[in-house]
Amino acid sequence: MAKISDIKASKILNSRDDWTIEVELFLDDGVSVKASVPEGKSDGSHEAVSADVETAIYNIHKEILPTLRGLEVSDHLALDNKLIELDGTNNKSRLGANAILAVSIASFRASAQSRDKPIWRYIKEVSGLQSFGSTKIYANLINGGKHAGNNLDIQEYLVIPKTENIKEAADIISRIYHNLGTICIEKYGESATLVGDEGGYAPSLDNNLIPLKLIKEAAGDFEIDLGIDAAASGINMSKEKLMKIYREMVSAYNLFYLEDPFNEEDFPAFKEALLEFGEEVVVTGDDLTVTNTERMRIAKNHKSINGIIIKPNQIGTVSEAIRAVQKAREYGWSVIVSHRSGETNDDFIADFAVGVGADGAKIGAPARGERIAKYNRLLKIDEEK
Repeated sequence: MAKISDIKASKILNSRDDWTIEVELFLDDGVSVKASVPEGKSDGSHEAVSADVETAIYNIHKEILPTLRGLEVSDHLALDNKLIELDGTNNKSRLGANAILAVSIASFRASAQSRDKPIWRYIKEVSGLQSFGSTKIYANLINGGKHAGNNLDIQEYLVIPKTENIKEAADIISRIYHNLGTICIEKYGESATLVGDEGGYAPSLDNNLIPLKLIKEAAGDFEIDLGIDAAASGINMSKEKLMKIYREMVSAYNLFYLEDPFNEEDFPAFKEALLEFGEEVVVTGDDLTVTNTERMRIAKNHKSINGIIIKPNQIGTVSEAIRAVQKAREYGWSVIVSHRSGETNDDFIADFAVGVGADGAKIGAPARGERIAKYNRLLKIDEEK
């Protein structure tokens, strides 16, 4: 089997004009692949820790490459475990989660390419995970919170087409997005269609419910569900006020998806939401759980959630992200694989979502090149099946 012969790291700009890492990994059979890593803005405090870019690049060249050179790329668990052991911390803070993840993604990609398989199919094989239907697109059409320069407290307003046909879903999202832009201009002027970090429109509005009204109007007769990512750890509002908003959203707009409704440490508050809304709403942990199986165990014991966000850069290796999905399925939770607000054109996350059989892929609005890359990869995967 092919062995790692070289790794070259460099810095590139991400979608927020911040520096991030790109690696090129070489195998002794002539295969070479590239991988780059995203970063979040509203990070959970328990996420794996990234190093500054220059330090991460140095660590790849001086520590990671000498450790991995000559190892078979197919043994992902061994490779990722070596990276974890080499780092020696419980949060990847010595070598940097960005350095470790870039190499981890590249190794998966190289192994798939050397086998002449699309990476989603390769991940499906090595993970042993089964899908429960097609992966649906969760599209963030209105941005707020830390992702936009407006007055909205809620960070993401999502539309989720009900169809399991990925081409139909992408077309529906595109049409709603264009309709929404027209409505925003008519009601609030041209500036209302300025976009946030994830490509969604970023209008300033009178309250946190209006975005759902606008999206519902733009959707017309399309069959969709609505959702939000509150990212409530960044909201200066009482639990009682937040819960009042969520009740209104569920009542008025049949809210289907509710992510991070309360502070990342408030497991009991998540439980209250789950008890009140029951199975009608997917109460989802992101900052609460940070793709970390120990945090997931706590959430399970508290009966806090019935859905989870999976972000490989929260934990630092592809293998650990796969284990988090496996554990989520063991718990009976919905799984939504997500991009980050500071993205690159790397489309690995689309392959990962399909490969692990995720219920949803949260990839932003159909705007900005780094988001479109994920849409187009999902469309291509649909052709490869």
